[in-house]
Amino acid sequence: MLNVYFGDMPDVIYNTNVYFDNTYKDSWITNPLSKEMIKAVDKSDVIDERTISSPVFGNMSPKKLSGGVKTLLLIANDPNKIFNASTCGDNCAEWILKIAKMKEERHQKVVINLRHLMDFGDGQFKIKVVNTNKIVTNMAELVVEAGEFV
Repeated sequence: MLNVYFGDMPDVIYNTNVYFDNTYKDSWITNPLSKEMIKAVDKSDVIDERTISSPVFGNMSPKKLSGGVKTLLLIANDPNKIFNASTCGDNCAEWILKIAKMKEERHQKVVINLRHLMDFGDGQFKIKVVNTNKIVTNMAELVVEAGEFV
């Protein structure tokens, strides 16, 4: 289950771009989940741990990935931190849910911070709104629960 805290939050990594650029590990880039996320969100292919082929920029460093992909990679690979997922577009929402589900299967918890209402789609999901300690299962419930915080 994904845990979301809406609004200002202490101890959150707000600038995920700078944090990623200074902390990511080469091994993060080449794992299968990372390759899938980079392909889906940035439309780019991983060549190796230091080279990504972008249709816009050509061959580039992982430091040139979008803020959304960088944040996804941080959520997936740095479990001891809470990241500002408002750096992600709605195209990252399904990946955030997938990461949370994978982590839950390993008895790990994913907590993110949002400063806007992300669109998690029309389907069913399970998100705990940390602000209120309530679990929501669709966007209509999420809108009601998060409304006073964003």
